[in-house]
Parts: sequence; structure tokens; C-alpha cells
Amino acid sequence: MPIRAVRLYGDPVLRQRAAEVTEFDGTLKALLDEMRETMKAYNGVGLAANQIGVLQRVAVVDVPREDGPRERYVLINPVIESRSGTIRGEEGCLSIPGIWEDVTRSKKIRLSARNEQGQPFELEAEDYLSRAIQHEVDHLDGVLFVDRLSALKRQFLRRPLEALARGELPEDYKPPAEMMG
Repeated sequence: MPIRAVRLYGDPVLRQRAAEVTEFDGTLKALLDEMRETMKAYNGVGLAANQIGVLQRVAVVDVPREDGPRERYVLINPVIESRSGTIRGEEGCLSIPGIWEDVTRSKKIRLSARNEQGQPFELEAEDYLSRAIQHEVDHLDGVLFVDRLSALKRQFLRRPLEALARGELPEDYKPPAEMMG
């Protein structure tokens, strides 16, 4: 399964709202397989389709839990139906390498979405899973986690973000070996 290059800050596709998925077919299945492999190769806990240049409302999450197996979900056409509480924690993004900042999000959410077969489902999530899902749904709406920071914090990050937009990567940035031609 091919690993796709993750689009980086400054790529216009990251600022576009993704389109609803209407076809649940082999093309979608292949996209999901590539997204899972790409997320794994980049050591991510979530990936939205527009992060690999596909403007469809598709995201995958794979979140570790302290008390058991990982929580893995495919979210097609996700809609956050309700939110409650707040939680603040550090976030990073595969599309914004080298930048980690505290972001305030809803502690608990209720989400409706479709699975790979197009079947609707609802999911209640809290804490880290809630944060990961909100982060990916934001991507599908063209919103990046740095947009959720204070104006002062964004000003502080202006230079590193502008450098990323020019294609200047952090010194310690290493894409997956599969991406290195």
C-alpha cells in the first residue's frame, strides 16, 4: 500500500473545506487504506484526507488508551452534534512539523458519521479521543490547530509558520523512509 506525502502548512488544500462523500466504493476503500498506512508511517494519531491532498470528508484516528487497546475509527462525513466541558492539552500536527502548543477543546463530544460501508453511526468521545477527533474534523473544515491559539501565540509562531510555508522544514524533520526516493 503506498504511503502518501502529507501536505505541509502553506499548502492551499489545507485551508479548503472537504466535500461530502457520496460513493462508498473501492476508490474510497483504497483511500482509507492509504490514509491508515500514511498515518502509521508518520507516527500520527489522526489524519484527514485533505492532509494528503484529497478534498473528501474522510478522517482516520488511531488513539492509544492507558487502559486497553487503541481506539481506531474511520470517520466519513463526520458531524460533531454536541460538545461539553473543556480540556486543555498539547497538540501537534503532521502538517505543521516542529510546532506543539496547548489548545483548548471540548472535553466530551457526540459525533455522527458513516463507516467504510456507508452505514451511519454515533460515537461519544472524551479526553484524548475527543481532542483527536475535533482536530481532524477541523482539518476537514480547513481549520488548523494554530488557528485555535490566541492572537499573541500566533504572532509568536509567525516566523516558524512562514518558514514552513516557504518549504523550510525543521532540522529534525524526517519523513517516513518510504517517502525518501
